[in-house]
Amino acid sequence: MSAIKTFDPSGWDLDVAVAAKGDRTVSVCIPCRNEAETVGDLVRMIDQSLLGNLVDELIVLDDGSTDGSADIAKEAGATVVPVDVVHFFHGTARGKGNALWSSLVASNGDFVVWCDGDITSFTPDWIVRLVMPLLLDDELGLVKASYHRPSHLGGGGRTTELVARPLLSLFFPELAELEQPLAGEYAGRRTMLEAIPFAAGWGVEIGMIVDMYERFGAAAVGQVDLGMRLHRHHRLETLAIQAAEVMATLLSRLPNPPSFADESPILHRKSGDPVELNMMVRPPVASLTRFGVS
Repeated sequence: MSAIKTFDPSGWDLDVAVAAKGDRTVSVCIPCRNEAETVGDLVRMIDQSLLGNLVDELIVLDDGSTDGSADIAKEAGATVVPVDVVHFFHGTARGKGNALWSSLVASNGDFVVWCDGDITSFTPDWIVRLVMPLLLDDELGLVKASYHRPSHLGGGGRTTELVARPLLSLFFPELAELEQPLAGEYAGRRTMLEAIPFAAGWGVEIGMIVDMYERFGAAAVGQVDLGMRLHRHHRLETLAIQAAEVMATLLSRLPNPPSFADESPILHRKSGDPVELNMMVRPPVASLTRFGVS
């Protein structure tokens, strides 16, 4: 029997979610770096369909974009928070996990829903489906998306199938039935999210799952189907770095973690310069001295 709670979204719609929400609050956070082609449409759909009823706060965390993404997101209706504002108060870091952590610091909702800024198949019911399990089940701290990635449209999930799933199966089998452990769309309960650290790099998703499980137990982790997902794909060279950071992050959470030669392990490749992996960790937000950044 799987330890992971899998939710059936049948019968859930916006009215049901708003009724279940009551006086609690929901923040949607979109980490964004050079996603001018997609972030505007994503923000507009959320702003026009959900802001003011289910969603109380819509934040785009701009991670140093140089293509006008921040201006596009602001014009579309989002509150844009430059990552440098969070860095001013809490020190500088880099990576996807740092952007997610920064958006948690910058937001205020009782529940936080994250969506990648490069998705092209988003529909507003994704937010409904991700937040509903948290509204219904007080044990849950994290709800991951599951979805279908059509192979004839580029597929995806290479790091998941070649790295994340084998590692979870070997070392954390209770979590292996998560269909998309590295999904960029997920939701969490603030009180529980703020109690765990965030890997600053590509290891953030797998680290979050393992940390939530180890801190709060299997009952704190769930998944829900979102249908089909399309997004911009990474080059294989980028995926190699991503895969190495995912692997190193999970291995660092074992009872007897391996000793890396350096504080920042190096990925050696047959061509090109060696790459220093981003193994920085952001502390639990609950441990911070809080400052207003939004």
